[in-house]
Amino acid sequence: MNSLPLNWLLDFGLAGVAATSLLEKFLPILPSYVLFVFIGLATVDNALDLFRTVLMASLGSTLGAAGWYFIGHVLGGSRCEDIIGRYGRFVFLRPELYHRLAAAYRRNHFWVTVIGQTIPTVRIYLALPAGILRLPLGSFLLATVIGTLAWNTPLIAIGYLLRDSGWDPVAAGIAVGLSMMGLELLVAFLVAYARRRSAGKQFS
Repeated sequence: MNSLPLNWLLDFGLAGVAATSLLEKFLPILPSYVLFVFIGLATVDNALDLFRTVLMASLGSTLGAAGWYFIGHVLGGSRCEDIIGRYGRFVFLRPELYHRLAAAYRRNHFWVTVIGQTIPTVRIYLALPAGILRLPLGSFLLATVIGTLAWNTPLIAIGYLLRDSGWDPVAAGIAVGLSMMGLELLVAFLVAYARRRSAGKQFS
């Protein structure tokens, strides 16, 4: 990790953290659960640094999401679908994923955005259909900030806590990411199970 251009960018301090977080939304070279653990390992020296780093990383992530929102808003649905069909596979955005993201917004827009910011890959591209559908910008940005803080804060904090542990940032990031995805799957399973039981009681 020491040879990555990422280190050069992070040499700019908090501005570099914000820029790295913004670029992660457009150039997902590293999974975010590795990137933010690495940021915590590389840049945070104390609790005040942790607070400022989380804020700047979340600012960068939110600006990146706003960028995708405006791309969708300007290009519109048909042009975006055409571009995704041709080139989406090169950036992990296949048409099937795009259609699932758009369909998710048939439910509560606000909470779909909050939860989407805590799911790898989804957190990058969810803003695109939000812009195409022209969701209210204010509530979209507020939901994005909440979801981004929920995702960035524990990852950066874990990186900070692991500074002197000898853990490799890639291994730490993968372990954290798998744990968070496992928790999300468990929550999704429990919600689906509760809904099925509720539906069964209504028809009994």
